[in-house]
Amino acid sequence: MTRTSPGPAGVWFITPGHSPDRFPIAHGCGADVVLVDLEDSVPAEAKAQARRNASGFFSAPAQTRSLRGVRISSPTTRDGILDLVTVGECPTRPDVVLVSKVESARDIEVVAGALDTPSYSPYLYALVETPRAVQELPSIVRAGRIAGVGFGTADYAAATGSSKGWEAMLHARSALVTSAAAAGIPAVDSPFYDLGDVDGLRREAERVRDLGFAGKCCVHPDQLPAVTGVFTPAAEEVAAAHAIVAAAEQAGGRIVRVNGQMVGPPMVRAARALLARAQARTVQGVTA
Repeated sequence: MTRTSPGPAGVWFITPGHSPDRFPIAHGCGADVVLVDLEDSVPAEAKAQARRNASGFFSAPAQTRSLRGVRISSPTTRDGILDLVTVGECPTRPDVVLVSKVESARDIEVVAGALDTPSYSPYLYALVETPRAVQELPSIVRAGRIAGVGFGTADYAAATGSSKGWEAMLHARSALVTSAAAAGIPAVDSPFYDLGDVDGLRREAERVRDLGFAGKCCVHPDQLPAVTGVFTPAAEEVAAAHAIVAAAEQAGGRIVRVNGQMVGPPMVRAARALLARAQARTVQGVTA
């Protein structure tokens, strides 16, 4: 299958598919990606209704420049198969498909085979939530149609019997960002589930950003400002990056000193990447 370009990163927002009264909040929240969920946040008895609601989520009038997406159940399950049929039959289809509980590259290939047409090929993200998925990351991130990966702390903690704390999740997160970087695709972190702990949310968002994650998912509108602030480069960072790039260009690629620090090609690449993220956030309508 043809390799997909890297998909969107930044701030993601997910809302349950069986609660259409919440859809306008998602559409107006300004996140980079807004997802309707057909998986874990939807009770079993409400999944059929969530699938019926999905078409309205994708076709609602645009309020922001957010990409629209869906989280589907594993394609190895009955619910996942029904989710794929629903997405494939929607008059307006999602930009992003987040595939739950991916454990092999084949899972992504199955979804691509079910959804791709000559005129439609969504960004496919593999949601890594199990120990087996972490073990299989080197092959998962090389799937021909994969555009990015996500991490699910709740299911991973349940599978390993661990807590969802930082230390318990550090190995899996590190493996995820390492494999994603090697494949040239973004990694988006799990939601933070303590809705009342804004400081904890901000600390975790800063930690995953520093670890190499390109974005983080939110499950409540009140979480968006903190996560957006963390993943939006500060004005000082943007100014420093401009200085590094300008100095490097003037030096013709040679190692130079900028504000007392030696700057070589890796620092220049990082500065260019930061400027690209800042530009993307500006286009999205968010300023540093």
